[in-house]
Amino acid sequence: MKTVYFIGICGTAMATLAAMLKECGFTVRGSDRQIYPPMSDFLVDREIHCQDGFDERHITEDIDLVVIGNAVSRGNPEVEAVLEKKIRYCSLPEMVRETFLWNRRSIVVAGTHGKTTTAALLGWLLKDGGRDPSFLIGGLSANFGSSYRLGRGREFVVEGDEYDSAFFDKTAKFLKYLPDVAVVGNLEFDHADIYSDFEAIRSAVQRLVTLLPRRGLLVLGADSPGASEMITNAPCRVTTFGISESAQWSATAVESTADGTSFTVEREGVPFASVNTKLMGEFNVRNVLAAITVASEVGLDPEVIGASVARFEGVRRRLEVRGQVKGVTVYDDFAHHPTAVRETLAGVRASNPTRRIWALFEPRSATACRRVFQQPFGLAFGDADEVIIGKVYRSSLPDEERLSETDLAAEICATGVRARHVAEVGEIVATVVDEAREGDLVVAMSNGAFGGIHDRLLEALAGSGSGPQRTV
Repeated sequence: MKTVYFIGICGTAMATLAAMLKECGFTVRGSDRQIYPPMSDFLVDREIHCQDGFDERHITEDIDLVVIGNAVSRGNPEVEAVLEKKIRYCSLPEMVRETFLWNRRSIVVAGTHGKTTTAALLGWLLKDGGRDPSFLIGGLSANFGSSYRLGRGREFVVEGDEYDSAFFDKTAKFLKYLPDVAVVGNLEFDHADIYSDFEAIRSAVQRLVTLLPRRGLLVLGADSPGASEMITNAPCRVTTFGISESAQWSATAVESTADGTSFTVEREGVPFASVNTKLMGEFNVRNVLAAITVASEVGLDPEVIGASVARFEGVRRRLEVRGQVKGVTVYDDFAHHPTAVRETLAGVRASNPTRRIWALFEPRSATACRRVFQQPFGLAFGDADEVIIGKVYRSSLPDEERLSETDLAAEICATGVRARHVAEVGEIVATVVDEAREGDLVVAMSNGAFGGIHDRLLEALAGSGSGPQRTV
């Protein structure tokens, strides 16, 4: 039994891999800084010890292998100890490949947006359809209560993260995943801390495509120019999906309700399945189409696929309802890119055309914190009624690179949407509690904890004397 130590264990992917290895019989432990739910709870539930903070004394003689996360670098005391002691080490994607993928049919879900939802849905379709798949995703699937599954079947669904692998390997993680099927749903500039421009990220995805075997399958989003151009020089079979008429797999008769979305899936213009999903918005229609396309490739029947889609409960932190108090519904959403913000709010609006929508946004990710995305963010909140911009999380960025909260609020106001910058989470909570009306929808968007705003807001609403105002 090997002892594996994770440096930076609380990232979603790292914690998930740690749990997978423990289930396979490895002894697993690790460390991290700024530990917070849901992944800290995920590790505790699986009895995986996570030490708070990095210390060279954590690197003990009984460790056989160290997995080094991409969030740590030289200068980290544990990394330095590993290098000095010449303990075997690897990156997360290398560990995934060597432990799980060589003897599996690897289905890699890539693209800028929707990877987690698409991969989670595909894992569910395969399991509910009678296969016994494995999967590894960057979020907690509500159907499984987990971000991974280890099955005995041939299919292994893995979320293809385009982030770099480790400080010693700056190539994208998905290049390690031995794809037999690759999904590229969309492609935009993102991760400005890693990629210099769109061309850089496009080149990385093109490298993924070149790894597909001749009998493999490339599944492209027809509605995304960046994704659809990958058809050029593809070394394998290619199929497309989308809402546009040019897609081989398309959605027609799309209808949004408060309970989700319904539509008809057509393949080459011929009805394939009728679908009802709890997911909101056209963007999730595309995610569902991508998963259905691959499920059909694996061999599932249309009726089975349609029934399974209806039972899919989504992914935590992807427009997840955290609670409802006095008629005010609070959502948690991972949106951190202008397109993700726009599509999330568009989905909420389509399903709730008459209700007032609050968008609470914490610029936290490397993308969200940067001025280069400020103008697109200014145009992303059009389906909200009230917008509050929180404090930029990465205050260490130079002023010329850092997004301006006040300028962003002004740019949103210029589009006709009321917006303001409120720095502290406590003040944001107080503002919403004071001004919210019964029936309001509050969408808190951040790729981090956002200062625990969801629970604080629900508690404050419950404790408010008069409660939210009623709509007159």
